[in-house]
Amino acid sequence: MSTPTPRRVGLIGWGAIGRVVGGALAAGDVPGAELVCVVDNRPVGDSAPVPQHTVEQALDHCDLIVEAAGQAVVREWGEAILASGTDLLVASTGALTDEDLAKRLLHTGPGRVYFTGGAVGGLDLLQAVRTMGPLDEVRLTTTKLPSTLEQPWMDEELLRRMRSATGPVEVMAGTARDVPARFPRSTNVAASVALAVGDPDTVRVSVVADPAARHTSHVVEASGAHGEYRFEVRHLPDAANPATSQVVPYAVLRSLAALAGRTGQIL
Repeated sequence: MSTPTPRRVGLIGWGAIGRVVGGALAAGDVPGAELVCVVDNRPVGDSAPVPQHTVEQALDHCDLIVEAAGQAVVREWGEAILASGTDLLVASTGALTDEDLAKRLLHTGPGRVYFTGGAVGGLDLLQAVRTMGPLDEVRLTTTKLPSTLEQPWMDEELLRRMRSATGPVEVMAGTARDVPARFPRSTNVAASVALAVGDPDTVRVSVVADPAARHTSHVVEASGAHGEYRFEVRHLPDAANPATSQVVPYAVLRSLAALAGRTGQIL
């Protein structure tokens, strides 16, 4: 029986997520996947175990690109990557709340687009339930440290409330279409839940700042004709980038292992 050809992986982003993912790939921790190059808008020097390329160069050497650099990369390069015949694994799912972009990515090929669940669980079950019929109500409450939620669009009054808070403060309520665009580095979970249920406008999102939030928490509550569902996760923030959870790069690695054909995966 012949050994499958390893997936040749290019990694966009050499930050808190990319360094963990790239280090694991370089160490051979994902059988069937080989790190070929890193793409970043800053020189990575000797910190990367493989050459640094442009996106165009990466497409000449890779059959799978992993995005770990933010929503802007998905918007700028997603279609070009897929049109080249290269598969794309997206970590910054918040970009997909742009309905036009999502449609273009889903219909562009011959490359295939995949999404990682990131810091939340239960998405596989929500996808299964969705095939039985639409969910009537889906709610997501995300709670993080105030400093990780500050955004340029916030007015002085909201910033003052967040910075002086002694307890939880709701900083935005909206749908999974609205919220990720306002918090591009902090609310990819909202977009992931929306992808699972198939409609960002169905998902009501509350973003809460809590100065006592040692853990980042995500609570998903859903109900429909076929049942009721509740998932709660509490993660330690990443030390290098508190806006994301420690678990996110490992969720990316699990997705990579599935794409590389590792047996024993829960799909």
